[in-house]
Amino acid sequence: MPAFDLYLPRTYSRWRAKRQAIHPVVAAWALLTMWIARTCQRNALAALDDHLLRDIGITRADAARECEKPFWR
Repeated sequence: MPAFDLYLPRTYSRWRAKRQAIHPVVAAWALLTMWIARTCQRNALAALDDHLLRDIGITRADAARECEKPFWR
């Protein structure tokens, strides 16, 4: 069966959103909440049994590898 490559031209808008500077306290708070959420998600992943892990498509080894990561990664 032949393969076809389609060329679709991209149109770029000239409008670009201007990024505003984030206050350092707000940035630190957002980073802290992301770390806490990541830790909670990994704890929940570690608590799943093999049946539920199979249901979401990962193995126990994949879950263990993810749970061993430090909270900042």
